[in-house]
Order: sequence, then structure tokens, then C-alpha cells
Amino acid sequence: MANHHLLMAYYGDDFTGSTDALEFLSRAGAKTALFIEAPTATQLSAYSDLKAIGVAGLSRSMSPVQMEETLFPTFSALKALGVKHVHYKVCSTFDSSPNIGSIGKAIDVGASVFKNTCIPLLVAAPSLGRYCAFGNLFARMGIGSEGQIHRLDRHPSMSKHPVTPADESDLRIHLAKQTDKKIGLLDILEVAKPYQELKEGLKKQLEVQAEVLLIDAMYESQFLNIGRLLDELADAEQPLFSVGSSGIEMALGKYWNETQELQAATTWEKLEKANPLLVIAGSCSPVTSRQISWALEHGFKEIIIDAQAICDGEINEVLLKEYIKKAVSLAQEGHHIIIHTNGSKTNVQTTLSSEKLGKALGLIAKKVVSESEVKRVVIAGGDTSSYAARAMEIEAVEMIAPLVAGAPVCKARSANPFINGIEVNFKGGQVGDERYFGILLDGKL
Repeated sequence: MANHHLLMAYYGDDFTGSTDALEFLSRAGAKTALFIEAPTATQLSAYSDLKAIGVAGLSRSMSPVQMEETLFPTFSALKALGVKHVHYKVCSTFDSSPNIGSIGKAIDVGASVFKNTCIPLLVAAPSLGRYCAFGNLFARMGIGSEGQIHRLDRHPSMSKHPVTPADESDLRIHLAKQTDKKIGLLDILEVAKPYQELKEGLKKQLEVQAEVLLIDAMYESQFLNIGRLLDELADAEQPLFSVGSSGIEMALGKYWNETQELQAATTWEKLEKANPLLVIAGSCSPVTSRQISWALEHGFKEIIIDAQAICDGEINEVLLKEYIKKAVSLAQEGHHIIIHTNGSKTNVQTTLSSEKLGKALGLIAKKVVSESEVKRVVIAGGDTSSYAARAMEIEAVEMIAPLVAGAPVCKARSANPFINGIEVNFKGGQVGDERYFGILLDGKL
């Protein structure tokens, strides 16, 4: 199944993060399709001129056992594509724990499939407000905003995440709780050096047998050398398995543009105003909560989902039908709608099933689209987005326009004629300023 036209393939641990990587590959000029499952040769044949593919996964909400069962065959399928690079894409705030979404487990599975001597780990993404210095991660409050930058363990949102709260900013210490592999570091002082000296730093790390190599970064200007380093470590016969944020795509894209392997994209589809816009939100982030409040103050109608009631046991079909009926009625009247959980409004921490909640939200969205004029849907919430996309019967998405960094507007592909061709936007909990849903409504900043 080798495909020598593809430069890379990646697996995202959730949907919102996967579209983040899709954006930066597309900006670099690599035509990319993001699939729900690892694509077959038949599926790939339906897409022309692809330079990269992604798989929008669910592993961020999985146990280590579930991750191994899912990732081993998926990584093997991506390796069989014959690409130089295979990337396990994680959230730029490194959301993970030993028991849920373990990045260490993904590294262990990847090492067993790809047999690389050392696995690069790049989490910094300066354009998204993510910075790594001496192994410690810092994150801006709100991607695409002017929010304050915090050390991860003191971040107002991430330190209080309901599933994987960040209690350690040193990524080496955090990761060491999830894998026994030896973790090295190319620190910010070495990354700032000329390329040949950076390579010497890599050589020293290999000499001390680092099995995972965390790479610091503070500035986008540093990504050209990092991209070169990554690309020189890879070839189609022995693909390089890397782990990290969309910084991987940013770095490789910057290098491929420099070497003219790719020509950076400069034109995108012109977006019209949504008429109407549908938002489904499973996010508990205070960033999303503020965005919901802004939207309600500017004319959006809301439907608050009783997440506990709808997710107790099996999905409550009676309650689901009530929400669908109300949402369809509002959409048919031309109202812009936000369907969100009581958790996203009050930021109450719960132990609700991401799968059940995401599926319920996706089923509502699918029905609203099929019975109204809705052609643009925003899906907010990293833990629930993958399940929502599956419930909507989305097979794949391709980027059509950038609006807010890390959350492009995409076009959906689906066997369902009502879903095929609709515009979808997947928003992580930390993405955007308070006007986010207004921006997606207008189709412009």
C-alpha cells in the first residue's frame, strides 16, 4: 500500500487537535485529508493530489489497554503507506495521565511498530501560544487571543481540567509517569544555536541513549532548523515516528517550503455568512464558557443539555428527541443556535462519558442539518468532538479556509447526502477569544 506521493501521515488523539495539524499542513501547501479511520487504498483513490493524510482518533479519552488495541493496528496501517513521517499528534497542552490518554503508552506502541532509535517530542507551538523552555511547558490562556501566558501547572484552565488536570509543567517528569523510556532534552540554548551545532546536540543525546528526545522552542524562527533535523532523520524505508503538537507540522512545513518541496498556500475559499449557524459544545473550558456568554448576548439561542440525565446508562432517547425537536424548530426559524451542556456553562467538573455525550451532540447536529438550512456547524470540545463527528457520519474533512489559528473551517465528506459538503469547524476548549462564535457566524475576523 506504499504511496510515494504522500509526505507524511498523522494520528490525532482527538478531532479538534487533528484539524489543528490539518491546518498547518494545508497552509504549507500540502493537500491533506483528515479521516475518521485509517483510510483504505480504495478510499485514498477517491482523493486527488494528496500530500498528507491524518486520522482523527479517540485515544485522548482511552485507557492504556484501549490505546494499545487501537494504536497498534493504526500505526501499522500508517507505516504501510510508505511515508517518511508518521506523527502521533497530541494536544499542545499535553493533556494526558497514566490512566487516560497516556502519551507514554502511545510512545511505547509507536516504538514497537517503527523501531526508531530515538523518538522526537516537540510540544511547543509559538503561533498557538505554546512555549517550551528547559523542558517546561507554558501556555497562553486562549489560543488566538491576547490571554496571559502561564506555566502549565498554574494555568487557570489546564490545571483544573476535569479529566487530566495539569499538575506538572516539566514534560519529562510528566511523561516519566507514563513510560519507562529514557527521556532526553534539546534545551532552548541548544535550539538557538546554528544548525550544525544543533545536530551535535542531537548526537550527544543519542550517545547517552535517549529514547525520547524533547525539543524546546520559543520562537517560530527556530522551527526551520527543527524541521530540517526531523526531515534528515527520516526516509521512506524507515519512517520517523514523532510525537507532539502541530509544532511537528509547522516545523516540517517550514522546512519543506524552504527547500521548495512544497509551495505555501496563499489563497482560500471565500466564506459567506452562515445562515444559520449551529454550535454544539461539550467543552467544560472557561474559554468556551465565555464564548457562549458572548454569543448569547449577541442574539444566539441556547439549548442546555442535561448531560447527567442524557448520559446515565444508555443515552436517554426520549430526552434526545426533545432536544432535537427544539433545535430543529429554532433552526427552521433561522436562529443561530448553541447547544451546550450544563457543564460548559457552569464549568462543573463531572465524570460523564465523553463517548455518550459526544454521540448525543452529534446525533442532534445530524438531525438539525438534515431538516433545516444549516450548512455550517461548529463542534466545540476536544474530548467529545471525535464521537460527535462519528455520530454525524463524517468520513473525512479537508480544510477550505483559516479563521482562527488552530481551528480551520473544513468541508465534510460523507456517504450521508445531508452531511456531505457541509462546512464544519472543530474548536478545542482553549481556542479563540470571546468573539469566536461570532467570527464563525460571519466567516471572517
